[in-house]
Amino acid sequence: MLNPKGAAIALAFLAMLLPACTTNTTEKVGGSTAKTNVSTEEVADKTNALLGQTVTVRSEVERKVGAHSFTIGDDKLFGSEKILVINASGAPTVLPDDIDLQVTGKVAKLVVADVEREFNLDLEPQLEAEFRDKPVIIAQSIALAPEVGEVTRNPSAFYNKTIAVKGEVEDIVSPTAFRLDEDGLDGVVDNRDLLVLNPKTGQTVQDNQAIVVTGVLRPFVVADIEREYDLNWDLTLQRKLEAEYSQKPVLITQNVYPSAKE
Repeated sequence: MLNPKGAAIALAFLAMLLPACTTNTTEKVGGSTAKTNVSTEEVADKTNALLGQTVTVRSEVERKVGAHSFTIGDDKLFGSEKILVINASGAPTVLPDDIDLQVTGKVAKLVVADVEREFNLDLEPQLEAEFRDKPVIIAQSIALAPEVGEVTRNPSAFYNKTIAVKGEVEDIVSPTAFRLDEDGLDGVVDNRDLLVLNPKTGQTVQDNQAIVVTGVLRPFVVADIEREYDLNWDLTLQRKLEAEYSQKPVLITQNVYPSAKE
């Protein structure tokens, strides 16, 4: 359950909650463990295989196209096709600077009239000329997708917001808490590690597992955590976490699932 006070003051992205990923049983796009987590390249190259399916993509924003649309893609890949995203989540389209987004929605080929009719949107006329019959993701949820280090270095930028953080499970400290390390960076516990509180039953993780955690970021205050969640931490663990993480960020999970591809 989210912190009611945090939820009340969260900004536009709080409305864009990410659902858990579903399984792609039609074609193994992105590998055996990727399921519906795909890259923008795969959406462009395997559009027909993905049509009508719900996918999750993590990528940087390339440009804003209209009031409800923008493109995503990897500028580091020369000649890579940019994918149009139409925001049908019902929340405002707020595009961040220098932070990736995680987008979840259905893959389609753009026919403006069909999208406007189905989702009650008023799209710009130029979309038809520029993107007709090209792949588009009709987004049902959008979240900020910072790296672990971006969160731990500047947590105030993300407090009380729904974010989707990709990383590697560094240390499972209890059945309801673990540390998330920046993916691909091995080493001791340092300021790159993010404490994750996982109060939901049935969401288990393994050491060194690459995952994406979606949830709301807040400062770690032991008294507040104890009051809001029944975690059954013993006194030794409480003191250890308080010494290491007091007033540092903690991510309260909504969903945990295998890492999305970029």
